[in-house]
Amino acid sequence: MAYTVLIHISNEDPIVGEIEELPSPADTSLKIQNPRKRDGKDLHYIQNDVTTVFWPWSRISFMEVLPSGAEDEIIGFVRE
Repeated sequence: MAYTVLIHISNEDPIVGEIEELPSPADTSLKIQNPRKRDGKDLHYIQNDVTTVFWPWSRISFMEVLPSGAEDEIIGFVRE
């Protein structure tokens, strides 16, 4: 299951991308597929045909995991 994430890189605008699995504490870099700006435009510092990028954790401030459509189907507390 791929996760869509919003990555906040130090001194740069946040980027959106997909990751295959959530990172573990032992990871030193983050593999991001289809990196792009929030509005879907290409990143100016990455070649047009690049689909996968690795960022070192030392450059990443924090990462947000965006909700997927499957999570919307979860039924919460229901009072009968």
